Amino acid sequence: MSARRPERKAPPEMFYNEEEARKYTQNSRIIDIQVQMSERAIELLLLPEDTPCLVLDLGCGSGLSGSVLEEQGHMWVGMDISSSMLAVAKEREVEGDLILSDLGNGIPFRPGTFDGAISISALQWLCNADKSSHDPRKRLYVFFSTLFACLSRSARAVFQFYPENAEQVELITRESTKAGFYGGLLVDYPNSTKAKKYFLVLNTGGPMPLPAALTDASDNSDHVQFTNRRDNYKNMKGKNIKKSRDWIIEKKERRRRQGRNVRPDSKYTARPRSTRF
Repeated sequence: MSARRPERKAPPEMFYNEEEARKYTQNSRIIDIQVQMSERAIELLLLPEDTPCLVLDLGCGSGLSGSVLEEQGHMWVGMDISSSMLAVAKEREVEGDLILSDLGNGIPFRPGTFDGAISISALQWLCNADKSSHDPRKRLYVFFSTLFACLSRSARAVFQFYPENAEQVELITRESTKAGFYGGLLVDYPNSTKAKKYFLVLNTGGPMPLPAALTDASDNSDHVQFTNRRDNYKNMKGKNIKKSRDWIIEKKERRRRQGRNVRPDSKYTARPRSTRF
């Protein structure tokens, strides 16, 4: 079983080469799973409604989770060790700032910079020693302690990850607690083989009860139930259809509020472009 795990095949910067990176923007199944997990992680952050927040995306990859943050009106900064993944993110023209960095070396930001942090499918990589100089325990502590410092004192950090065994879970939770975090492990759909997902929910402001886990999923209805839940959530939020005129105008307004240079709106805004040269 462990031989099939990506982190057992090669270090992340080597495993996520150009070919592997492209899968994350071309494979619809991978995209859908990443979006589902990102939406759940953002939900667990408990960010204030109708207020743009600055979120750190740890192991941001090709920017799929960052795009979900954008759609919900937030700003983000992404860190990843794979240059190929970040190259794909740049091609996708994501709005977040991208940083090539090894999370095990720490988070290089000023204290209190971020309102929250998310991570999708990345945390388990720090449990491996890919080099002779790597000590997973020390790398995890450096990671969590520097992350704790750069979050505001009311912020949360949510990690979706794939633990290999109970020892990994214990190692991760112990080092996060030593770094100052409160919180614990939340398991959605614990009785389902396909839908079961692990989320480490951490907060900086003291002990707080964990959010309720999602339950009652079956192998035959995992995808349908979660997808319906996402659709209902988007409908409640009143989101515009992606790539529509209203969606593009809303995106341009968001960029203006961020102080970016944006072209003026006109009757040609969002009009389909001709493919003729």
